[in-house]
Amino acid sequence: MSKLFPKLNFLHGADYNPDQWLNQPDILEKDIAMMKETKCNVMSVGIFSWSKLEPEEGNYQFTWLDNILDKLYANGISVFLATPSGARPAWVSEKYPEVLRTNKDLTKNLHGERHNHCYSSPAYLRLTKNINEQLARRYSHHPAVLAWHISNEYGGDCHCEICQQSFRDWLKNKYQTLDNLNQRWWSSFWSHEYSNWNQIHSPGPLGEQSVHALNIDWRRFVSEQVALFCRHEIQAVKPFNPSLPATTNFHGVFYDYDYWRLAEEVDFISWDSYPEWHQTRDQQDLASSTAFTFDLMRSLKPGLPFLLMESTPGTTSWQAVSKLKKPGMHQLSALQAVAHGSDSVQYFQWRKSRGSIEKFHGAVVDHVGHVNTRVGRDVKQVGVALEKLAGAAGTGYQADVAMVYDWDNRWAVNDSAGPRNCGIKFEETVQQHYQALWRQNIPVDIVSQQSDISRYRVLVAPMLYMVNEDFAKRVNTFVAAGGVFIATYWSGIVNADDLCYTNGFPGPLREVLGIWSEEIDSLYDGETNQIGITTSGWNSQVREYKCVELCDLIHAETAEVLGVYQHDFYQGRPAITRNQYGKGQAWYVAARTDGDFLHDFYQHIASQHGVNACTSMSLPVGAVATARQGDGHDYLFVQNFSDQALTLELAEENRLLEPLLNSEGINGHQYSLSAFGVEVFLAQS
Repeated sequence: MSKLFPKLNFLHGADYNPDQWLNQPDILEKDIAMMKETKCNVMSVGIFSWSKLEPEEGNYQFTWLDNILDKLYANGISVFLATPSGARPAWVSEKYPEVLRTNKDLTKNLHGERHNHCYSSPAYLRLTKNINEQLARRYSHHPAVLAWHISNEYGGDCHCEICQQSFRDWLKNKYQTLDNLNQRWWSSFWSHEYSNWNQIHSPGPLGEQSVHALNIDWRRFVSEQVALFCRHEIQAVKPFNPSLPATTNFHGVFYDYDYWRLAEEVDFISWDSYPEWHQTRDQQDLASSTAFTFDLMRSLKPGLPFLLMESTPGTTSWQAVSKLKKPGMHQLSALQAVAHGSDSVQYFQWRKSRGSIEKFHGAVVDHVGHVNTRVGRDVKQVGVALEKLAGAAGTGYQADVAMVYDWDNRWAVNDSAGPRNCGIKFEETVQQHYQALWRQNIPVDIVSQQSDISRYRVLVAPMLYMVNEDFAKRVNTFVAAGGVFIATYWSGIVNADDLCYTNGFPGPLREVLGIWSEEIDSLYDGETNQIGITTSGWNSQVREYKCVELCDLIHAETAEVLGVYQHDFYQGRPAITRNQYGKGQAWYVAARTDGDFLHDFYQHIASQHGVNACTSMSLPVGAVATARQGDGHDYLFVQNFSDQALTLELAEENRLLEPLLNSEGINGHQYSLSAFGVEVFLAQS
């Protein structure tokens, strides 16, 4: 049973745009019949319907939507009802040109596209409030409506004069005085001190882009601005039925906004996932990065499942190559989301548009007009699987390991101007550390520097360049109480104002890590060094590992040296250290390594500190496992991301596993998992 919607189990559905087909009234009946055939039980409706709902200001037309919702409900299909702010009618742009977005080069947009509006515009705030209130007044108690789908994929920023003034007001509230701002921005550099608030403008190509504190404060302001706009939309609909939850669909690892902040405004997380499968034969890297994003989305609201609000049942129309999913991949990718905590599998879109930019985007119903297609059968297969897995809906996800992923840090490290401007590779580094755990079936939560970290055994913080001093104090407490903290090169460099620490890197983490970072060497592409393991307690027989790109030259102060560099003028200097701090340990990995080292490193950490994989089953290369726990059972999702069938060898203690999807079950001690296949095993907790 879903925690979000207690009367339901898993949701299965799509974005539905019946307003595009109002001139063909027979389409609705056909669509409903196919929704039942493919076992779809929910539709997102009204996302881009503003021009049909309000063809001119104050002229509201709801009869067509009444008919849609009534008929869907009569046929057992629920609805996420959208507010239509993602794209507005032309009359809005014509009547209120100030709503049009201004780019960072200060050019003003014409009407068109999506999210081409200013979040600060009084006119846009008033117009969205009006249409949202009208929708809520009419539909917030409609029995079909499960939740509010607020707008669609918020994105971008606006640099108009209204936004400039809003930014200045935000800065005044944060810094109080210009003297304080100038000091914390270090604006004496290049003699850029401000003497009047009106001298401050958003960063852009026509002005200032070199004050790092300005750059990151603008991103923080924009995140706050979109969060408040989302709040504005929710506040317009909530009073009519406060119990009706609201969400907006996130973009995963989207760069524009701090999703930890936006998550505060919604009741549950939903997001849109579009992996580019089959670029290579080996799907492991992409599967791992997708799993990371699922874990991030689940972690934004701890204790709650998330919803996979959009995915493609076929291809996209906007990726560089519109590659077809190979047999099995649709169900595998759908159930990967469920394995990591989603209580839904939903698609963009239900029926393909006849025109415009997404007319070739994948849909459940192709232009042929029926679901007797490969995609249609794939969607039905997922619907059947979700019915079989009904007991897993609402179940939890238990992780002993947490990984820090913080938008402030991400923006700051990518803006740092050195040490390696040809590729600092923050995102890749995080993914590489995550993949080493994922390949070993070790569950991971994602946390920010504001999250509660006390419940975890291991905390991993790759490239934590910007360190909040309060977080550093909590890390000290965490380790002293027995936790294991893992940091890497290029950590503890700047504070929350993007000012360098002056007490030696890694700043406030120096004591707990027991090291001092004196310099960092940047390697050219193709240039390598080696790390040699010097400790006898290493779990692997491999004793040397390649390192690339960044090599931190550190001094071990209180830390024990477990590995050293093998080449260059810093041969013999520490590369891997461990510091005993209170009851716990803090590790430092001083160089960017390859995946082989990280696999062996995290295997060592797990074995030394009692971190268990989600299964004791030995899985062949290409297969990974993820588990959800609840109702006295574990649901073990074993996923094959290779293009070859794999045989699972079940040890005696694993023979109690009951396969839920394949009725043929287990053949003796073996279970055959097809190429791009997935099986879910039920086991006692």
